[in-house]
Amino acid sequence: MKTNSLKNMAFALLASATLLSCSSSRHYERSSINTEGLYGTTQTDSTNLANEAWESLFNDPVLKSLIAEGLSNNLSLQAAIERVKASEAYFKQSRQSMLPGISAQAGHTYVRNSESTYPSGPREYNAAQIALQASWEIDFWGKLNSAKKAAYADYLGTDAARKAVQTSLIANIATAYYNLLALDQQLVITQETVKTNAELVETMKVLKDHGSVTGAAVVQSEAARYAAEVTIPDLEQQIEATENSLCILLGRTPGTITRGKLEDQQVQSQLTVGVPSQLLDNRPDVMQAEYAVISAYETTNSAKAYFFPSVTLTASSGLEALEYSDLFDAGSLMANVVGGLTSPLFNKRANRTRLEVAKAQQAVALADFKNTLLTAGQEVSDALGTYQAAERKIDLRKKQLNALEKSVDYTKELLTYGSATYTEVLNAQQSYLGAQLNNVSDHLQQLTAVVTLYRALGGGWQ
Repeated sequence: MKTNSLKNMAFALLASATLLSCSSSRHYERSSINTEGLYGTTQTDSTNLANEAWESLFNDPVLKSLIAEGLSNNLSLQAAIERVKASEAYFKQSRQSMLPGISAQAGHTYVRNSESTYPSGPREYNAAQIALQASWEIDFWGKLNSAKKAAYADYLGTDAARKAVQTSLIANIATAYYNLLALDQQLVITQETVKTNAELVETMKVLKDHGSVTGAAVVQSEAARYAAEVTIPDLEQQIEATENSLCILLGRTPGTITRGKLEDQQVQSQLTVGVPSQLLDNRPDVMQAEYAVISAYETTNSAKAYFFPSVTLTASSGLEALEYSDLFDAGSLMANVVGGLTSPLFNKRANRTRLEVAKAQQAVALADFKNTLLTAGQEVSDALGTYQAAERKIDLRKKQLNALEKSVDYTKELLTYGSATYTEVLNAQQSYLGAQLNNVSDHLQQLTAVVTLYRALGGGWQ
């Protein structure tokens, strides 16, 4: 009879395992993700800007030192690192769930029975016990193993989030630095324009004394001077605000930033984007989203396993005696082993709800992953287009600046001989100032486009 029971139990376990292997062995497969055409164009060259270290991407030694400082002191990055440590601790705990749980017990029991229950036997006694107890759930259906895999994917996802913070930090520091250099250059250009306009005012006054221009020309030239000068306080305030923002990224209190000059910045000449599939292994937020999908798949597998019986082994061994003096005698040794199988019959829909929620979360994670991948491809395409547009504008802007510089010189000379009006001089100078400021913006756009592309491809964490 006992042999038949064991055979029946073994058959039941084998049948359940077969059912489970058919229903919950599905795992996430990357091959189901299509990355073709993510950049909007066909890419075949696998050379990728993301594989270049940030130290070699930037040529400015001051910027390099600021990035290194930010990586050491930025508070958001430090918080991300601590989150990785917490996730790692959870993963280590999930690995231990496959092992038996062992506990130590010690106790004293006093029992006094009623006289009605034990009229002739012992009515009271004391018992002492010291024992070790072990309990082990045998993971027939992979419930614990799937939970462990989900915890590992969560850990890798948290580490990918830390990498995403790092890549964003490098890009934000570089962008703030370039903005600061551009504001410096705009301030210099504006100050020089104010100086030139002040000289023009004096020229107008001399020409008025000689009857070549009217008082209106003098007033107009003064107004042009103040129109340029009034922008200086705003530029100085923007410089201070940008310095303060950069200090926060560096983990500093607000203050001044030592820096170079915009004209000394060199642009990366080889902007290679590789193939779109490299985003899966290079871009941290894409990696994080993919790990979330893997975790969701394993969580679903674990939820399916709850429908099958739980098999546990419980064993205890120790010393037990009615008197403390006999506790350590050889005859006080006791031990027991209990095997149990618990099958869910009715648990208020908890297992079904767990599975339905897991499947829904799996679908959400997969949709979020695909959306993150699409967004990453768009950002790469946009950054590359922005860089190419800046390059074209810089070439055209040089020609515009050369023409406007000559226009200013010619109109000033013609004004002296009475062949040009003061409005022509003022218009030429205003156009030249606008072109100079736009030229700075073009260079800034080119520099920040490289930084944006580097971050969009996932550069900076390797």
